[in-house]
This record gives sequence, structure tokens and C-alpha cells, in this order.
Amino acid sequence: MDKAVRALQKNGFDVRVFDTKEEAVSALMEDIKVDEPVGLGGSITLQDMKIYDHLSERGNTVYWHWKAEDKGAALRDAASSKVYITSTNAVTEDGKLVNKDGTGNRVSSMFYGHERVYIVAGKNKIVRNYGDAIYRIEHTAAPMNAKRLNLTTPCVYTGVCSDCDSPQRICNVETVINKKPGGVGKIVIYLVNEDLGY
Repeated sequence: MDKAVRALQKNGFDVRVFDTKEEAVSALMEDIKVDEPVGLGGSITLQDMKIYDHLSERGNTVYWHWKAEDKGAALRDAASSKVYITSTNAVTEDGKLVNKDGTGNRVSSMFYGHERVYIVAGKNKIVRNYGDAIYRIEHTAAPMNAKRLNLTTPCVYTGVCSDCDSPQRICNVETVINKKPGGVGKIVIYLVNEDLGY
């Protein structure tokens, strides 16, 4: 983790390290004001941390398509929110964020359109390099997410991505954030010394 932290900082990201997810939640609640609207990306990490519940219960307006009746409206509102929180599929030891996404809403909000972005990742998502990041996505994150969503993509049955042509495919957009881009005001990486999400 130390190697990844140094590399992320060198690449322009603000990085904070926490021993537990509870400490990370407390820090988020301190950093985000109660009157700031918050968008959330689809994330088992955020679900496990109960971020939506914590923010909503104290009075923040929170846009999360996982909790909304009108998912399209929630996605649009999240994309234009002042603050955005999500996770990443992989963090490399040389300080890159590697992701594959179904619709692209989560990954695009990581680097454009928000005043502040918080990206939370457990230690299980730290990998050596880009190749290991893609391996992790194709052998862990994508199959597990497809299974969670009750899809019928090949990876649900094989446990491995096959670059399929399924209409339910969830690996449509791939992004690599090499350094902090200029499209957002601030990107804060929260690394947690626990296994979180897929």
C-alpha cells in the first residue's frame, strides 16, 4: 500500500489511508458538508460502508441510481452533483486507476464535472501494474458484478471475462487515469486497509 500511496501522490492525487472502513466513513462525513449534494457511483464498497444511509440520515441530498425509482434522473443528478463518491476496480502500484464500466457514468464522474471526487478502495484492489489490474477486473470484479446483477453473460458461468457480445455485457467502457486530470477540482483517494467490494 505504501508504494501505491507514494505513486498516487506523485501523480497528483490527494491520498488518505485508513485502517478501517469506519474511520473512512467518519472522514467522509467530516469532509462533506450537510448542505452539499452528493452523487454516488454504483459500488459494493459504498454499499458495504453504508455511505448512502449515513449521508441521507444526516440530511444530505444523495443521488444514487441503486436507491432511486427514476434511475435515469438519479444518474443525471449524480453526474452534475458538487461532490461525487465511488470506488475503483483497481489501483496500481505506479499510481493509476483502472476501471471497466457498463454505462460509463461511474468512470466519467471520476475525472470530469465535479468540485470534489472521493474514490474509496480497499487493499484488495491494489495490484502491481496495468496487466494485473485487467486480470483482476476480468477474473474477479466483472464476473462477480454480473452474477450480483443476475445477468446471463458468459462470465457468470465461467468466472472469467471472454470479451463477449452479450447485450447484457458490463465491460463496455475502459478507463485508465494515469494522473490527476484537470476536469475536476480535487480527487481524493481513500485507501482502506481492509478488503472492500469486488
